[in-house]
This record gives sequence, C-alpha cells and structure tokens, in this order.
Amino acid sequence: MSEHLLEVRGLSVDFHTSDGTVHAVRDISFYVDRGETLAVLGESGSGKSVSASAVMEILDCPPADIASGEIHFEGKNLLRLSTAERRRINGERLAMIFQDTLAHLNPVYSIGWQIAEAIRVHRPVGKAEAWAETVRLLERVGIPAAESRAGDYPHQFSGGQRQRVMIAMALANRPALLIADEPTTALDVTVQAQILELLRDLTRETGMGLLLITHDLGVVADIADRVVVMHDGRIVESGRVRDVYHAPQHSYTRRLLAAIPGRAPPPERASAATGPPLLEVRDLVRHYSQTTGLLGRASGGVRALDGVSLELRRGETLGIVGESGSGKSTLAKLILRLDEPTSGSIHFAGQNLIGLDRQALKTFRRRVQAVFQDPFASLNPRMSVFELISEPWTIHHDIVPKAEWPARVAQLLTQVGLLPEHAARWPHQFSGGQRQRIAIARALALEPDVLVCDEAVSALDVSIQAQIIALLAELRDAYGLAYLFIAHDLPVVREIADRIIVMRQGVIVEEGPCERIFTAPRHPYTQALLAASPVSDPDEQARRRTALAEATTAAATG
Repeated sequence: MSEHLLEVRGLSVDFHTSDGTVHAVRDISFYVDRGETLAVLGESGSGKSVSASAVMEILDCPPADIASGEIHFEGKNLLRLSTAERRRINGERLAMIFQDTLAHLNPVYSIGWQIAEAIRVHRPVGKAEAWAETVRLLERVGIPAAESRAGDYPHQFSGGQRQRVMIAMALANRPALLIADEPTTALDVTVQAQILELLRDLTRETGMGLLLITHDLGVVADIADRVVVMHDGRIVESGRVRDVYHAPQHSYTRRLLAAIPGRAPPPERASAATGPPLLEVRDLVRHYSQTTGLLGRASGGVRALDGVSLELRRGETLGIVGESGSGKSTLAKLILRLDEPTSGSIHFAGQNLIGLDRQALKTFRRRVQAVFQDPFASLNPRMSVFELISEPWTIHHDIVPKAEWPARVAQLLTQVGLLPEHAARWPHQFSGGQRQRIAIARALALEPDVLVCDEAVSALDVSIQAQIIALLAELRDAYGLAYLFIAHDLPVVREIADRIIVMRQGVIVEEGPCERIFTAPRHPYTQALLAASPVSDPDEQARRRTALAEATTAAATG
C-alpha cells in the first residue's frame, strides 16, 4: 500500500491520431500527501492537464491510451478498478474543478440543484437535507445571500463566483483529494487571490490534498508546497517550491522564470510619444438603462463609464488596467465606434468621431485596429491565413495592389515572427501564441496609427506572453504605432506601457507614469491590485499576502 494519498508511477499517455501517435505524457512519477498542495507547472502542451485527466479517468478513450504506469489513490490502483468502483470514488473521494466554469456548469439548472444532485448521487440523503447542505457549502465558499442565490443560474454569476460554485460542488462530498485545473487563469487578480486563499484554508482545515495544474508561476509561489515542472510530456524538475524558484536546475525552468512579466523593473525607455494628442477622450459617459431578464427580474441601470478622459500620442503606449466591470472594455468599444456613448466626445486626429457618416467611419476604422483576447474566436476558421490577412484589402482597395498581396502577406508574417509558407495554413493548425501573431499581422495589414489591445496576452503562457509583448514593443518603435493596452494583469502592463490609467466602477481612480504607479501607488484600489498580483518569489508572496488583506480593507472603505 502506498504511503501517499496519491502516487503516480511511470505514467505514459498516448493519443492516436490520423497523423500518427502523439506521446502526450512520457513516463512521469509524482505524489501528493494529505494536507499538501502539489503544483504541476508547465505551458500548453506540456502534458499537465492530460496527467490530471488520467487520474480522474476522464480521458477520451480512444484516441487516448494509457500506455503504461500505475495510479495509486488511498492504496488502490485506480487503473485496475471496475467502472462501478471508479464511479463511487470520483466525486466522493476524488474531485476536480475546471478552468472554464461556464462549460462545466449546466446552463438550464440552478446552481443549487446541481450541487444538491452531486450530494444525493453519493450520499443517502433527502432533498431537504441536500438543499440545506448546498446552502451551507455556498456560504462556506463566500457566495453572498447563499440561500436566495442557490436558485440562480450559472450565467447570473461573475467568473469568480462561478469558480466558487464549482469549488462548492467539488467539496460537497468532502473529498480526500481535489484536483484544480487552471482554476484562476481567467480571473481578476483580487478574485484570484480570494480563490487561492479559500483553497489554502480548505487544505489546512480539512487535511485535503490539492493537486494544482497551472502555467502561472506566481500562483505556484503563492499556494504550493512542492512543484513539478513539465515540458514536452516529461517531468524536467521537481522539489520544494523555494528550492525550485531560488535555485532552478533545469534550463526550461530557468527560461520560465526569466519570462515572468514584471519580475524585475523593465529597463528605462524614453517615451517615443510625439506631437499633439492623436486620440482625445473627454468626459465619456456610457449608461445602460434598466432591463428585464428572461425570468422577469428587473435589473437596475448600469453606469459602465462615468466621465472618463484620456489622451494618447503617436508612439505612446497607454495601459488601461482594472478588474472585470471596471469599464475598460466598454471604453475600448466606444473608441472603436462599436457602441454609442451616452455623452462626451472622442476626437481622433482632430476629428470628432461621434456622428460620423459611413464613409468617414470607414476611413477612421482603417487607422484604428484591434487585437482581442481570444485569437481563435477572432479568426475565421474557414479562411486560410492568406485570406485572413488580405481580407481587409478587399474593403480598402487603395492600400496594396492585388498583384502584390502574396508578397505583402509574406512580409507581414515575417514581421510578426512567422514564416511565409504559413500563409497556406488554417487557424486550427497553430498554437495560441502563433494565432495571436496572425491576428496582429491582420491588424497591421491596414497600416494603422493605433492598435487597441484588449487583453491581448492574458490567455497565453508566460513565455508566449513575453514574446508577444516584445513583438508589440518592436512594432511600436519601428512604425510609430500608438497602443491602448487593456489588461487586468499589472505586471504585463509594466513591461510595455509608458503611462497607466487605473479604472474602477467606470471611473479613473489613478493615472500617471508607469513606474510611479508601480513604485508609489496613491489610491487604495491600485495598492490592492498590486498587492493581489502574485509574484514568483515564495518569500515575497507570503509578505504580500498580508499586505493584500490590509489593502483590500482600505480599498473597500476608500
């Protein structure tokens, strides 16, 4: 019998595809003890999520195949158990929470019904008892007004609240081991800190083991006791978090640590901002009036923007930071003329954008382009890379003569770090970072003056983030581009921004030069954001955890 709660020995997982066999996991071994948090760290394609899926027996078989290895949990080899035995263990002794909460919560059932169902499947309790336990669990994970909100549906909760609901469901049967697969990737930094604190409390209070799958080194530094580093399906390094962070042995681990944005202050760069403001926003307001939902519930009006003003000059990068609901994406939509303001003005190159006719709006949109968070969603999967990049020229005929399209597409692909032959491929044939490079090439096709980057790197692995940020900086300096760089991750913004605007609840609470915002933040909300953003040093992260509690309290009253 294994002395560990979970022990994986020599696990190999293959995927059999039409193009051959993919060795996703290659002879890995690790363990998790009771009351311990083990982080499995690695980038997309490293095999970390496949390993977790093998433990939970939720691999798609076929094409997946566990080629070799053993998985021991509480002394039992899970790979030798019958389907009925596994069903009793999964959800009761073993539980899992996933990154995409909307994809894993049923949209047609209330969240209370779904949690109560998980309880009744594994325990002989009645409906009333299961419902009472559901409310208690929702209160435990910090859902306000839990008794009334248990009857609400997944879409009625924020991303952070949905993640809390998923944790409540996973904890419903008091599992011995919880597997968390990228549980905080899409969350704001303060919400992320709250979720990590909740998981930390649960392991401490219940003795539950936690297997955390992540690509975020700051999260590992914040919560993990030990870390396993995976690359190309193999474990390349493992050990205590402090040992791995302060003295990494493998070159891949050292590259990951070096790529972390904001780990050290970026070298001083003289701002290339020149001339009068290219973009001027004055007292911009966007209010949404009261609406009635499908269930007949009235929701009050939303003040998404409330008097926002800013300026952007050629060659300058203006970072706009804030959490979900702060108004930063609403601001981007108004600037891109995808929505109408309630009041205020937007001037571009001296021209008021409000009330432009169709031809003038077409000219404006040629000069201001956008790069969005999810490149796969923003690239038409039915178009080749050549078609995607050249499509804008079918609308704006005077930029590139049709005979020169192939050469210009090849040039753009080269500029963003891809190969000319990639023009013949399709979006699904590229990684996330490569797809974002294609999106940038498409945006550059119209030779714009301004790029609006809305969370353009938040979904990417840390090393890919570093590459895209370096690419954007290179393009800005080469072509005098101006960027509106919207993000909720302050260390990422620090790598590229000249100035920063901090938004909260539709208003600007602080603005100033990038380094001043980081070294001497004045507003309690900015201080709370900085304190909540995890750093890659476990010792520093422990100190910041204390600072976060103080800053959050100050922000709530200030």
